[in-house]
Amino acid sequence: MIPFPEGISPDIFTISLGSFTFTLYWYALAYVVGILAWWQIASITLKKSTLWPKNAPPMSAAKLEDLVTYLVLGIILGGRMGYVVFYKPAYFLQNPIEIMFVWQGGMSFHGGLFGVALAGFVFFKRNSVAIRSGADLLAIGSPVGLFLGRIANFINDELWGRTTDVPWGVIVTSPEASRVCQDLISPCVRHPSQIYEAILEGLMLFLLMIYLSFKKKALRNPGFLAGVFFVGYGLSRCFVELFRQPDAQFQSPNNPLGFFIQIGDFGLTMGQMLSIPMVIIGLALCLTSRRNKTI
Repeated sequence: MIPFPEGISPDIFTISLGSFTFTLYWYALAYVVGILAWWQIASITLKKSTLWPKNAPPMSAAKLEDLVTYLVLGIILGGRMGYVVFYKPAYFLQNPIEIMFVWQGGMSFHGGLFGVALAGFVFFKRNSVAIRSGADLLAIGSPVGLFLGRIANFINDELWGRTTDVPWGVIVTSPEASRVCQDLISPCVRHPSQIYEAILEGLMLFLLMIYLSFKKKALRNPGFLAGVFFVGYGLSRCFVELFRQPDAQFQSPNNPLGFFIQIGDFGLTMGQMLSIPMVIIGLALCLTSRRNKTI
């Protein structure tokens, strides 16, 4: 068992000037650095014309700044609304004003993905950018943000895995992380599912995307890289859900594993339900990419 690191907290620093207080959180920093990293990777990729179909990048690097504005709005609005709709619809129907309280936490990756896809589609249409190549551009650097976000989840002491006795299990101390350990032998040990996700859908997926882009010229088949991202994330998330503590709102005495759909002793979690369509869409993009080299 590994003790949770001492001396780290969700906030990096706080500045107080009279009645004004500003706190920088690790989760916010993960968003900012993830977006900046994607921006840099996208810029480098666009400047290498030989990576793209007919040696023609889908857009100029100068347009990236405008695209980033669209994406930031898509991430924030989509991520928040996804959390509201997928995970706590009843609560927010009773407390609609709290939908705007994003600083209290509550973001959904799948909602953020939908927001980014919609924002990107609008931008590409307005700027005559090929949709499939634009989607590849969005996908190539996205795992960096996922990696940083999951590390921030670990630092925040949230989204823990299920209880375990594996030697790399982490001893958690927060009341929220310990809530289902009350009837178990102390201490409460959980799978570090945030780290599992950081490695699978972050680091490994990023290395695969870079390899396919720069070594295998995958960008010459528009839509293929976006498909790899969808499949890679979907399969990683479905796997990690086997070790991740389910959301409390889906648990009950008859459904302790928090299945969204349960059939006997088996079922699918909400994370798996939202990820399976990603795998299907990703496979379709990969299979059709060679027929759309100029789309």
